[in-house]
Amino acid sequence: MDLVEDLAEPAVPLTMACSALGLSRATLYRGTSPAPPPPLPRAPTAHPRRLSDGERQAIVDVMHSPEHVDQPPMEVFGKLLSQGIYLASIRTIYRVLAERGETRERRNQHLPHSYVKPSLCATGPNQVWTWDITKLATVQKGVFLHAYVILDLFSRYVVGWMVAAKECKHLAAQLFAETVARHGVEPGLTVHSDRGAAMKSDTLARLLAALGIDQSFSRPRVSDDNPFQESHFKTMKYQPDYPGRFSGLLHARGWLQDFIGWHNDEHQHSGLALFTPADVFSGRVGAIHAARQAALDTAFGLHPERFPNGPPKAALPAAEVRINPLEVLAVTVNQASEVSSTNTAEVTEEDASHATAQPPRRETLAAAAIALAS
Repeated sequence: MDLVEDLAEPAVPLTMACSALGLSRATLYRGTSPAPPPPLPRAPTAHPRRLSDGERQAIVDVMHSPEHVDQPPMEVFGKLLSQGIYLASIRTIYRVLAERGETRERRNQHLPHSYVKPSLCATGPNQVWTWDITKLATVQKGVFLHAYVILDLFSRYVVGWMVAAKECKHLAAQLFAETVARHGVEPGLTVHSDRGAAMKSDTLARLLAALGIDQSFSRPRVSDDNPFQESHFKTMKYQPDYPGRFSGLLHARGWLQDFIGWHNDEHQHSGLALFTPADVFSGRVGAIHAARQAALDTAFGLHPERFPNGPPKAALPAAEVRINPLEVLAVTVNQASEVSSTNTAEVTEEDASHATAQPPRRETLAAAAIALAS
């Protein structure tokens, strides 16, 4: 740029000098012009729509007044506006209160509750019962009957049932009192159900506590915490002779009595290795299994070529039945500090011989149960 200034004579225009040297005139002007002074800092000015300190304090005073201290800004805004008073918009009132930290929830709220996932295990009859109530449609539109069903978890045996016109905690307590007395159940039984009104009632809770029976409940809004009961209801309502709609209590009780009899004594349950619930509940598995194994041995002796995998073995029901089984983590420490997890140990055939006798009947327990239900 100094060279251009030296060439800047009246006979040599500045444009030609810049063009001869390959220099932009804008760069020349920018380099030779003095730098402009920095702008002076401006004092911050308040937004023209901002409320004054006095107006903001008036809002706080109104919201702190005894008349409005427990009311939300929307309620106060509407009441003052009806009286011809306008302080600010609802959003502005919230903003003023938020600056003071006064917009938090002050009402009594139900805190979030973490429900424990129920995990139950039965290794024999009368250890865990599950029960539920299902509706039965009638020929009258909008009218339903209620079927109460108590199921033994280990054997799927229906230990008690009832059909009533309504869902009632007193009827549920009466059903349990009679069922416990009929089967002579010892203290230590666990009863699992969902969280219906009859299931959570104090009447039933007091009865079961007096009998030494523990209660277990499904988690709210969870459909698979009582799967065996739901499966039983599906089996019931998918029967070929299920009426769909019942004409009344007598019709429902008659049909359900035949179904329960078939289910307990004749139904070859797929979840029980094709044994009936009565076989497992009454301890007849051992004798029936021996007869089945003898039949398979005879068939294998006559036609061994039909069994490419070797001699067949008659299946046995599981030695334990679980609701929501929990994995058992086994930690193995080796040179590489590897951690491995394994599931619950497999059931052997010796463990599966669960032909246990029913517990003895307790007359005192039966009398107490009937007295509490009456």
